[in-house]
Amino acid sequence: MPEIHHDTTEKVSFGFWVYLMTDLIMFAVLFAAFAVLRGNTFGGPSGAQLFSLPFALTETLILLTSSFTCGLAMVFAHRNDKNKVTALFTITSLLGTAFLAMEFTEFHRLILEGNGPQRSAFLSSFFTLVGTHGLHIAVGLLWIIVLIVKIWKTNLTSANIRRLTCLSLFWHFLDLVWIFIFTIVYLMGTI
Repeated sequence: MPEIHHDTTEKVSFGFWVYLMTDLIMFAVLFAAFAVLRGNTFGGPSGAQLFSLPFALTETLILLTSSFTCGLAMVFAHRNDKNKVTALFTITSLLGTAFLAMEFTEFHRLILEGNGPQRSAFLSSFFTLVGTHGLHIAVGLLWIIVLIVKIWKTNLTSANIRRLTCLSLFWHFLDLVWIFIFTIVYLMGTI
């Protein structure tokens, strides 16, 4: 009986979508926990007292710009333009690094002011939600670096384009999650 071969691209695509859905569920749980705990400040400061809306808006614009450069990189990947792909993913990683630096700056400021995750259930849920997103951004940045090196060594093969597609989906997913964080945590938290 002949062995049945399945298309690797379809398997990878399906598997990656399953992974994204599990991440979506995890973030949904973290958002739910934050929604329940947002009022539990135990006499400590609330989001309106802690968060800077212009700072969070700047973070948002940086991350959305990185999503744009990531999308452009994928256009050039399908045109087989290695130089533009690596340049645009380098810009994406620089923007992602700037975003992450701003997030670390905010965390550092809050902790120095005595508003760390141990201060209240509200802050614990904030640090968990935003920190989990930041950890995902860090993983995405590492992924970008690995793929840039791989592309320079092996060119834009179909396997590398598939890898870039998964990376692009992951990066856009993180941007979407951030839009919800910006809206629910920062925008609603400062109003």
